[in-house]
Amino acid sequence: MTRTRTSFIAGNRMELLLRWWHREAVLNSKVRSVVLTTSLFLFLFVSMYPGLRSLGVLLHAVLTGSYMPGYHSILLINLPNEQTAKDIARSVMERRLAASVNILPRTFTMYYWKGEIQDASEILMLVKTKTSRVGDVVKYVRSIHPYANPEALSFPVEDGSQAYMKWMDDAIPDD
Repeated sequence: MTRTRTSFIAGNRMELLLRWWHREAVLNSKVRSVVLTTSLFLFLFVSMYPGLRSLGVLLHAVLTGSYMPGYHSILLINLPNEQTAKDIARSVMERRLAASVNILPRTFTMYYWKGEIQDASEILMLVKTKTSRVGDVVKYVRSIHPYANPEALSFPVEDGSQAYMKWMDDAIPDD
């Protein structure tokens, strides 16, 4: 009788222990699935952010009739002469990387190069594009620019003519 009672108690303990392990396993699997689902959602959101931002900007503009600051940018690019500026500007325009390029007459530039102060006469090019295309413009210009380290500085447009901004959107295809 003692042996049967001891077996019964041991069996009960074992059953309780198994129930507890099962409950823990179910809880862990639920936590694991929540963590995996959240991670997948965050990964998709981060990878789709540029497209979602563009869509959000367009919806904001349509619904409010206003401009979202920073959606367009102007790049400053210095070039050694007018012909090079015209060639690069035409090439950028043909690739539909910009809506417009202005080529300004000679500017006087001072800069450090290899530890020495240099001065030069250069041509300044203003490239007007979508902020999302700035990287493409810079990469392309660097690939054809005659300087070893060309200047390509980008500034976001904070506000401007709504009609002009709309024209820029139509002139530059989406990424």
